[in-house]
Amino acid sequence: MSLPGDGRMTTEMLLTGALIFAVVDAAFLPLLAWRVRREVFLESRWALAGATALFWFGVWSLVLTFFWDTIYRYVFPGWARSFIPPVYGLAFGGLSLFFCWLARRSLRSLHSRIHPVVIFCLLGGCWGVVTHILAVQLGIVTKPPMLQGASPVAAVVIAAFEFTFYWCIITSIGVLAQLAARRIGRLVGRPG
Repeated sequence: MSLPGDGRMTTEMLLTGALIFAVVDAAFLPLLAWRVRREVFLESRWALAGATALFWFGVWSLVLTFFWDTIYRYVFPGWARSFIPPVYGLAFGGLSLFFCWLARRSLRSLHSRIHPVVIFCLLGGCWGVVTHILAVQLGIVTKPPMLQGASPVAAVVIAAFEFTFYWCIITSIGVLAQLAARRIGRLVGRPG
């Protein structure tokens, strides 16, 4: 998907992106729920927190490197540029612990019908909606020329599916890290 000749992001592009993410989520999320045992997910909370912190540190480092001048300088003060990646990384890592706790609680309240991986990733999608509503309030679709004219609703809609996808990636990384740590622990003679 390339930007139109004037370099602006359009509502149609955001909604197309949302549809693409929705299709990917529709395959990725059930696959994770099928492949990740509940017990493994539930004991992976610290690995998930670490994966989440590293993932969001990386994402924010990249977007602020490549899109500071075209987007983010319009909504964040210049002094915050170097603080955003580590602060958001740590904050999102803590948020993932909260999401793990909610996923664990959902096992009791929903009588184990919904896999905790699904709860965890969908909470991530909901968080995307919250962050994008805040971004719209900060002027993300009105201040940067690249996003002017794009629908605020489309900017929020894409976030639900985009962030669900990101949290599926985080889940994959965190669970694989947990399984690797368990295997290494067994190899060196420590219980997992």
